[in-house]
Amino acid sequence: MHVPVMPEEVLQYLAPRRGGVYVDCTIGAGGHARRIAERLGPSGHLVGFDKDPAALTVAGQAMRGVEPRVSLVHASFGQLREELGRLELGEVDGMLADLGVSSMQLERPERGFSFSAAGPLDMRMDPRQELTAEQVVNQFGERELADLIFQYGEERRSRRIARAIVRSRPLRTTAQLAAVVTAASRPMYSRAGGIHPATRTFQALRIFVNSELDDLKSWLEQLPQALAAGGRAVVITFHSLEDRPVKQAWQRDQRAGKLEILTPHVVRPSAAEVASNPRARSAKLRAACRSAGGPS
Repeated sequence: MHVPVMPEEVLQYLAPRRGGVYVDCTIGAGGHARRIAERLGPSGHLVGFDKDPAALTVAGQAMRGVEPRVSLVHASFGQLREELGRLELGEVDGMLADLGVSSMQLERPERGFSFSAAGPLDMRMDPRQELTAEQVVNQFGERELADLIFQYGEERRSRRIARAIVRSRPLRTTAQLAAVVTAASRPMYSRAGGIHPATRTFQALRIFVNSELDDLKSWLEQLPQALAAGGRAVVITFHSLEDRPVKQAWQRDQRAGKLEILTPHVVRPSAAEVASNPRARSAKLRAACRSAGGPS
């Protein structure tokens, strides 16, 4: 079961108001979205984006019985303004983006996101797209693989891992890939605690296959124009590749008078939340609002 991260902090910084229009950019199982919708009342509107049609089905069930209008959009939040235009919505009062992979995806071996159970090397959030992790692992050159694992996984043994992958081809399952990566990286991680040797490689493949950082960049560029004056945005990230571009983009937007940063320092989950929901341990929350006099 997916448990939303920092739900009280999200509501605190997003401050949803009755009758407002709010966007959950990565609605997932709808845990955050349900809490936001409950604040909006019958005249409000909640828009939920997700690349994963299975997530939209679950979110639709989670949103049953709420008062505001709910629109579920099968698209990346990188297509924010295009999809809002299709819904005949202009500026919105707030947005939430909870980044990364969801528990639903990790816990379904057939999706290929997890190294903990054998499944196909898929990793697509949107099954409509053609590129899969299996194609990347089996068709990319050794140098291209190494660069990908280093760039998107921040894996220092990327060249050694890429060499091992190429020598072990063909690889068809997550278990096969995890075994190869573990064997190639074991000396480096023998004293590391709490992290599986395949974690960074799987992260890199998932980010690349789903163009996650491209989507984030596109959303950050559209954000100031999509928010109404005083509108707020909240982002939850789980690693530096996500957090760094958010921090840098918002600093630029603040200097340009477009946004005002509400969290000078990142907000982290409480010890009690981490104890009850280990997924939250690496989470960082940042919030910003559209400057009232900022350029549109």
